[in-house]
Amino acid sequence: MVADQRTNFLYTVAGLTDEQARARSTVSELTLGGLVKHLAATQLSWLSVIDGTAAPEVDWADLDPDGNRMTEGETLAGHLDAFHAAADAFDRAVREEPDLDRAVTLPRYPWSPPQPLVWTVRHVLLHVFREIAHHSGHADIVREALDGASTTEQMAKAAMGGE
Repeated sequence: MVADQRTNFLYTVAGLTDEQARARSTVSELTLGGLVKHLAATQLSWLSVIDGTAAPEVDWADLDPDGNRMTEGETLAGHLDAFHAAADAFDRAVREEPDLDRAVTLPRYPWSPPQPLVWTVRHVLLHVFREIAHHSGHADIVREALDGASTTEQMAKAAMGGE
């Protein structure tokens, strides 16, 4: 399901120029390139939770203020490469995980509750699925407002042997 949701997300950003990927099409700060960048970083962040290398605490200053935007000098191709590499690493870790019910402690964020949060690896996997699905919806709205392209139409075209 995670791979399927990633594919749907990638249909939404297919065929964009860097300029389009950088453009805001709604009142939100979100850009399509920024969403690709964010989802790559999200998968790597959760991978670090699974493999035990995550920082125990993340402060506001540690967060990328441009994490949902593609800035000048960044390219969509570069963000897509990072997205694919992060997806491959995340999927490999999940496939190699001997116990999806293994408990992992989440980093403490400014929005975390005071007590430490402990999830299973399975919960992390489901959370990553939710993150990708959540941001796929954002991307679909941003793309439709940008140029009228419909993710559903692109998926149908691909299913019928088109691009």
